[in-house]
Amino acid sequence: MSSKTLLFAAVAAIALASGCSRPIAQFSYDGGGKAPSSIRFENKSQKATAYEWSFGDGKTSTEAEPVHRYSASGTYSVILKASDGKKHRMMEQKINIEAPDGCLVEIETSFGTMLARLSDATPKHRDNFLKLAEQGYYDNLLFHRVIEGFMIQGGDPESKGAAPNTALGRGGPGYTIPAEFVDSLVHIKGALAAARMGDQANPTKASSGSQFYIVQGRATDENTLNRLEAQKNTRYSSEQRNAYTTQGGTPFLDRDYTVFGYLIDGFDVLDRIAATPTQPGDRPREDVWMKVRVIK
Repeated sequence: MSSKTLLFAAVAAIALASGCSRPIAQFSYDGGGKAPSSIRFENKSQKATAYEWSFGDGKTSTEAEPVHRYSASGTYSVILKASDGKKHRMMEQKINIEAPDGCLVEIETSFGTMLARLSDATPKHRDNFLKLAEQGYYDNLLFHRVIEGFMIQGGDPESKGAAPNTALGRGGPGYTIPAEFVDSLVHIKGALAAARMGDQANPTKASSGSQFYIVQGRATDENTLNRLEAQKNTRYSSEQRNAYTTQGGTPFLDRDYTVFGYLIDGFDVLDRIAATPTQPGDRPREDVWMKVRVIK
């Protein structure tokens, strides 16, 4: 066999091997732990030009290196399909997400998602909010009252599908919740608190069964806090004072409205909702919907 023939055979063999080779699907991930958890996936695939991810919770992605958020605990089978034309290979790997410590709820909105921790010091409010959230009560309700520098309020069942000029704020599940005032829970920025009827119609300051607000507030000076301590016969801790003077809040509502939790993530979402343009009556001109999920 001539040298030219040998060379041709070698080139043909390399071309055949190259043409028949398939992509290699491979990935690792960074993250995990307790829900909610954001996982960053590192794509280590070879010879691939397209990717399809299935995260095991019904969500998918075609990004090369996606970041995916798991809102609930469990074991998830993550599948990566790496493709080059019609050729592809797949890799599967299981990810374990543990249940969170304490009671967490995700408040998804048209402006983004906020995460709140409910307090065990207010069990009646905590358990009621969890019950309604698990029933889907809050799904597609509106933040119907928004005042920048004060708070955003929602949870009126009459807001679901309400016409643009409908007056809102009086709806509820047909019951109230006894007040649970706790000195350690105050109206600093991010406080989750229960709305209620005014003192004249509601001298016991019982909370609405479903309506709540999230405090944005403004920075407060020391003199104001001193005056409120005298008026309300209470004392603020150094941590509470620091939060009020640096982060802001609405301390004049303390011991008058029940605080039952705090945001731990999504303060930027709170600020964006608070800044949305409103019409007379403080209802946003464009509906701000919500969905509330319990993180388990």
